Amino acid sequence: MKVMVFVKASKNSEAGVMPSQKLMDDMGKFNEQLMKAGIMLGGDGLKPSSVGKRVHVNGDKRTVIDGPFAETKELVAGYWLWEVKSVEEAVEWAKKCPAPMPGEESDIEIRPLYTMEDFK
Repeated sequence: MKVMVFVKASKNSEAGVMPSQKLMDDMGKFNEQLMKAGIMLGGDGLKPSSVGKRVHVNGDKRTVIDGPFAETKELVAGYWLWEVKSVEEAVEWAKKCPAPMPGEESDIEIRPLYTMEDFK
């Protein structure tokens, strides 16, 4: 089963505060563990929403909205794509993740992807 794992944004990540070298090293080691286990398919950090855009769709109308976007707790600062046996396995891996936002509370959200079997 594939899951998308989101690291939720924080005030610091939205302010463009770059991670410390220690956090980069710790995340690199965690990513190596995920790759060795055959779990990690991809992942990256995202720049703050201030450099992002949204395209709002309303029927045939499209409206472009420039960042930054409100509600930091709803924004994503980074992601992984994992191949796991179950959501429970993904939770166990997420619990091993270094604190992604040192000095701030943070959330890691796990969402299973749809498969073709879901539409049969």
